[in-house]
Amino acid sequence: MGVRRTSEADYDLSNPIESFADVVRRVVFHPVRFFAGLPRRGSLLNPLVFALICTEIGAILGGLLSLARVGGAFVTGYGFQVSENEGLGEFIGSVILAPIGGLIGVFVVAGIAHLLVRLVVGATNAGFGATFRVAAYTSVTSLVSWIPFIGGLLGLYGIYLAVVGIREMHGTTTGKALLVVVLPVIVIVVLALLGLLLAGAMSFSRTT
Repeated sequence: MGVRRTSEADYDLSNPIESFADVVRRVVFHPVRFFAGLPRRGSLLNPLVFALICTEIGAILGGLLSLARVGGAFVTGYGFQVSENEGLGEFIGSVILAPIGGLIGVFVVAGIAHLLVRLVVGATNAGFGATFRVAAYTSVTSLVSWIPFIGGLLGLYGIYLAVVGIREMHGTTTGKALLVVVLPVIVIVVLALLGLLLAGAMSFSRTT
């Protein structure tokens, strides 16, 4: 009898704690094969647990860095902020609140992303479960987001992971997957520019 090789689908269905390190390695170094091998539907529990572990580890490491009085304010997970030079109480609070922020964040990100998937990819998309898995497993970048400056640069790799995930999970093109991922950023930038122009116009009208 031959030895059965572990597939990416097994990680989505097995114990996410025991397989955590191996899943991190596969997501980071073999994202195309990893996402292509994931089930499109089924329970969301294990991908969610993986995302929460990443967020919690990022919050703990970031909090320890802040307690050591190194670096400034930074963000872990889905927008969960750890303040500069936080005290022990704030550190404990951030560790407790990180999973809550991660839980809300991954569903919000997946929800917005899937609306764009339906808009860009169309009716041929693989469903919300596929998009949720992309949002959950790309949270692997939370593991390094606490590192000042370097974490931000490495976090850009998350964009690549998200594009690969959307493309492979929904069977679409790289161009459409890229549009799904960057469109929210474009909208935010445009709205910010419009806000600045509006504020400038109002300030100018008051001085004339």
